[in-house]
Amino acid sequence: MSQRIKRVNQLIKQQISQLILREIDSGNALVTVTNVETSADLRQAKIKISVMPSEKGELVLRILERNIFRLQQILNKKLHMRIVPKIRFAIDQAEIKAQRIEEILEKMKRN
Repeated sequence: MSQRIKRVNQLIKQQISQLILREIDSGNALVTVTNVETSADLRQAKIKISVMPSEKGELVLRILERNIFRLQQILNKKLHMRIVPKIRFAIDQAEIKAQRIEEILEKMKRN
C-alpha cells in the first residue's frame, strides 16, 4: 500500500468519525470507525465500523446507509482532492469475533 493511500485512509477515517459524531443520530449506540480501505484508484472507500452495544449494529448500519448521500456530499466539500472516493459502510467483524472469544474464555474459566 502506497503512502498516499495510507494518508487518504487516515484522512477519511478522521473526517467520517467527526461526521458520524456530529451529523448522525446513531440510536443511542457508540459508533467507532475502525478502519478505512481505499481502492488503489481512489474511486471507493470501504469504511468499517464498530458499534457498542453490538446488537444495534444492523440498526446503525441502516441509519448510515440512509444518510450516505449527505455524508458523501459533506465529505466531498471537506476533502481537498480531485477524486473523492465513494464511501460505503460495513460492520467490523473482528470486534464481534473478539467479543465471542472473550465469552468462550470466560465460560471456560467458570467451569
